[in-house]
Amino acid sequence: MTSPAHTGDALPSMPVARTALLDPPAEYTALREDQPILKVRFPNGTSGWLVTRFEEGSEVFGHPKLSARRPRHDTPEGEASEAGEDAPFNPTFVMMDEPDHSQYRRLLSGRFTPKSVAQKLQPYIDRIVDEHLDAIEAGPATFDLIQALALPIPCLVICELLGVPYADRDGFHEATEQLMDMSRPRAERDAGAHWLIDYITKLVAEKRRTKVQDGILSELIGHADAEDGFLTDDEVIGMGVLLLFAGHDTTASMLGLSSLTLLTHPEQRADLVEHPEKAGPAVEELLRYLTIVQFGLGRVALEDVEIGGRTIRAGELVVVAMPAANRDPRIFTDPDIPDFDRKITRHLAFGYGVHQCLGQNVARAELKTVLPRLFTRFPDLRLAVPVDEVPMDVLGTNYAVKKLMVTR
Repeated sequence: MTSPAHTGDALPSMPVARTALLDPPAEYTALREDQPILKVRFPNGTSGWLVTRFEEGSEVFGHPKLSARRPRHDTPEGEASEAGEDAPFNPTFVMMDEPDHSQYRRLLSGRFTPKSVAQKLQPYIDRIVDEHLDAIEAGPATFDLIQALALPIPCLVICELLGVPYADRDGFHEATEQLMDMSRPRAERDAGAHWLIDYITKLVAEKRRTKVQDGILSELIGHADAEDGFLTDDEVIGMGVLLLFAGHDTTASMLGLSSLTLLTHPEQRADLVEHPEKAGPAVEELLRYLTIVQFGLGRVALEDVEIGGRTIRAGELVVVAMPAANRDPRIFTDPDIPDFDRKITRHLAFGYGVHQCLGQNVARAELKTVLPRLFTRFPDLRLAVPVDEVPMDVLGTNYAVKKLMVTR
């Protein structure tokens, strides 16, 4: 397949269509070699620069003159907007620059360190994973792995962290799907966001009334109510909404897609089961190989910036195609093969730099717990439908499996 090229004043479109189930759009291969920084038309109709190589992508994420406050670039309906201006809720610290970003992030970071996750959260993850595997064993031989395991585990974990009732999971997951489905009109996506805002607003009020101390949300309320606190109620609500939808949807997507990968790659699956000590490296490799954030992440130039020999003008949008960068052969040998013996120094699945995903250690803990135990407990687990009939979410912010029917 040839790479897109300029035709007159027309810009090529950002590649989005996939021809292989677990691979990014095939056009990325040619772009990485021939036009690694290319001006394109994004799915929402706006234009900007697309970066497909690893080192240049890392430079974009780490550059102090490229702002995290950016417009959306992934909305197919052509409804581009500046995040935070007409968005349903303030996107909080994820779209702030320094020093404001670090000030807000510090309020949460202690809960997400490797030590905190290992000491405070891992025993809970161990218990709920075993409980769900027990339920699978006691249930029907053929079942949907997404509903039985990949979705409930991240929902339970984020509820435990935030202090959110797990009984409300259907409501907040449905609202999250609505918010993150790029095929929906803007009004429908905003309706999902408003549901989450209303839900967290009521939960904040209830926690204030009862003075319960049961998670991050209570801690944020305490910061807002402190005499020297700088958080507003709107910021508490915005941070709660962000953590709730991002904290369960991304990991659920990764669990489902990782399970599908292992179901279709018997050598890698056997390697993980026979060598459980490889769980950590295997998870890092799956994160690199799959890179679920399919539309990439953007930045906006605060002034003219040179990246990879191209000049990004002040005000222009530049987007790192993370699935392409994580398959860059300059960095990874045989990048299109999942290799659990690969020595990975770093990848871009969680971004890079000061904005690297806050919840990455929680996601790693869930993946490292679920995947080895699932395939060790059920060594004969297999797809119950042909692989080309597995329904995929190709228009969500995260590339994911919608339903994964398996037989144990």
